[in-house]
Amino acid sequence: MAYAVFQTGAKQYRVSVGDIIDVDLLDGEQGKELTFSNVLMLGEGSGLKIGQAVGSASVVAEVLEQYKGPKVIAYKYKRRKGYHRTVGFRRRLTKLKITSIGA
Repeated sequence: MAYAVFQTGAKQYRVSVGDIIDVDLLDGEQGKELTFSNVLMLGEGSGLKIGQAVGSASVVAEVLEQYKGPKVIAYKYKRRKGYHRTVGFRRRLTKLKITSIGA
C-alpha cells in the first residue's frame, strides 16, 4: 500500500488513498479537488523516497466538509487574588478525502 507524507500549514500528515483527514481551514467549497505539491516522503512496500528523490510528487484530495471543531476551554486562575478568566474557541477545520498519490 502506497503512502505519502505531505505538509499543509504548519503540520505534516501521513496519508494513503482513501484516508479521511481533518486539516486547518483551507479555501475550497465542498466537492472541490485540492492538490498538495509539498510532498516530503513517498513510500510503497519496502521502497522509500525522501527529499529530492520525491521530485514532483503530489497528493490530490477532495473537500468533504468545512466545519468547526469541538470547543476548547482555556481557564486562567491566580490563587488568593480573586482572578479567573475563561476563554473558549472552536477551530475551523476542513475534512479531506485523499483520492490519489502521484509520483
